[in-house]
Amino acid sequence: PFAPSVIREKLSEWFDLDIDSPYMLVVADIINEKKIEQSEDSAKLFGIDKLNLTRSEVPAITHVDYSARVQTVSEKTNSRYHKLIAEFYNLTRCPLIVNTSFNIRGEPIVCNTLDAFKCFMGTELDILVIENFYLEKSKQINFNFKNYKDTYELD
Repeated sequence: PFAPSVIREKLSEWFDLDIDSPYMLVVADIINEKKIEQSEDSAKLFGIDKLNLTRSEVPAITHVDYSARVQTVSEKTNSRYHKLIAEFYNLTRCPLIVNTSFNIRGEPIVCNTLDAFKCFMGTELDILVIENFYLEKSKQINFNFKNYKDTYELD
């Protein structure tokens, strides 16, 4: 699963955790109210079938044991990211967003703006927001960047 970035003031409404975790170093259980309990038939599943079960209101970040690797985001230490998540919360009532490394299987993690642009152009991402820039793929000139679908097998 991916990791959740959650605004600090809403942390305890989603996770059994009450400490800062700004670097995604802490794993915490999702609170019971957000869990989706499994049926008896679900308990009999194995392998990928078991992994594909929806376990919480936020399935993309929920591990098989109902935990998640949490990143807390505070206004004091990361105001721009906090503001983004807070705005998402205002729109959806969900105070967390998915956080993951920015790379494609077989490629190193994006380290700079050019890496980010190349990865963006070679994938099916529609929009890239980086620093103060908002880029829509449909408005970019195609510089014939590597198309990762032609290079790597998709998950």
